Amino acid sequence: MKTQSFMGRGQLIDRVTAQVGDRNLALKILAKRGHVYPHTDMLTSEGILKDNMTSEERALERSAKKSNKSTNNFIYNSITNKTQLK
Repeated sequence: MKTQSFMGRGQLIDRVTAQVGDRNLALKILAKRGHVYPHTDMLTSEGILKDNMTSEERALERSAKKSNKSTNNFIYNSITNKTQLK
């Protein structure tokens, strides 16, 4: 997975760029999610929160929100950047 280089904190824009293959598209996606201000690469307050998280923390948060369970109920797989129930 080419995004393995961008798993840490402070790499949100770079990670999404690597995932979609184009920085402008990544910024559009992040703007739609409310993580950057439209037509900029400046992070919003929500974007700063996400940028300060690792890929593991973001994946665990996504799974917890979807299932209304605690993040402690999931195991993270760094190869797939996905989680599964314990």
